[in-house]
Amino acid sequence: MTPTPPVNEPRRLLVTGGAGFIGSNFIRYVLNAHPSIEVVNFDALTYAGNLENLQDIDRDPRYRFVKGDICDRKQVDAVLSDNGIDTIVHCAAESHVDRSIMGAAVFVRTNVLGTQVLLESARERGVLRFLHVSTDEVYGSLGATGTFTEGTSLHPNSPYAASKAASDFFALAYQHTYGLPVVVTRCSNNYGPYQFPEKLIPLMIVNAIDGRSLPVYGDGLNVRDWLHVQDHCSAIDAVLRRGRTGEVYNIGGNNEWTNLAIVKLILKLLGKPETLISFVKDRPGHDRRYAIDATKIHSELNWTPSMQFEGGIEQTVEWYLAHEVWWRNVMSGEYRDYYRKAYDER
Repeated sequence: MTPTPPVNEPRRLLVTGGAGFIGSNFIRYVLNAHPSIEVVNFDALTYAGNLENLQDIDRDPRYRFVKGDICDRKQVDAVLSDNGIDTIVHCAAESHVDRSIMGAAVFVRTNVLGTQVLLESARERGVLRFLHVSTDEVYGSLGATGTFTEGTSLHPNSPYAASKAASDFFALAYQHTYGLPVVVTRCSNNYGPYQFPEKLIPLMIVNAIDGRSLPVYGDGLNVRDWLHVQDHCSAIDAVLRRGRTGEVYNIGGNNEWTNLAIVKLILKLLGKPETLISFVKDRPGHDRRYAIDATKIHSELNWTPSMQFEGGIEQTVEWYLAHEVWWRNVMSGEYRDYYRKAYDER
């Protein structure tokens, strides 16, 4: 199907949470794909923000990093005004379910309050497009069959998912009430380069490399739809440019795998024994299955994922093998001291 006509051509793009996994990959994607766009990375550099993720484009004249907190209205106003921002891709979020179970307050502050602060500042400054990056976890859990569509009722089952659902509602309310040109994307589980090794795939890779135990929740048969981060970036770009204002677009990889099957595949690729697998007590409220129906983004915007999971996971394993310094710095915490100091002194 022929794509709809462009509705937005960003010139000066703000990416919140741009030092994180999805944000950093998206910034690199945009700079490579669109030579005319200038990108500002706005990130508070909390534990998951790692400027080493963007070391290769740090001196690009079209790229600028600004350290700041999305919950701080003065900082948000300043970064939008000082840089003439016309478009926002909002990736910044607390995103680890386990952490939300241990302490929900920071998830409410960042994901709900921070999103509202950004929306209000964007509204007052006449931003031309606000893309809110969300998650399929807002839909809750599926049984053995069925998929999430954009019309599926929201039923978040963790504090993380609840905070993201609330932020979705705020974003869409600002479009309906104030006419702010908002679009929302909800993606399935991402994987790929620069993912913080607290999430399933990078944690299993680095533990397997070191011959450590690979902890698997419950029976390991929880199912997720896996999306390579580069496919996610291309989908965000498509929605940013051609998506209809006020709409939600699901983004999925059409790759359903159980956690246990993924862990076994990683061990096979690394030549490690399955005896490294250790089944641990399931986490509270662990959703059994997610599956995305991405018909809407395909039919309206002609987007489909390009990466098959088997090839994508092999490339990801190879990336972590080749970037051992990166993930060891992350695991040790050294990345936090060096890169924060470097930017604080600029």
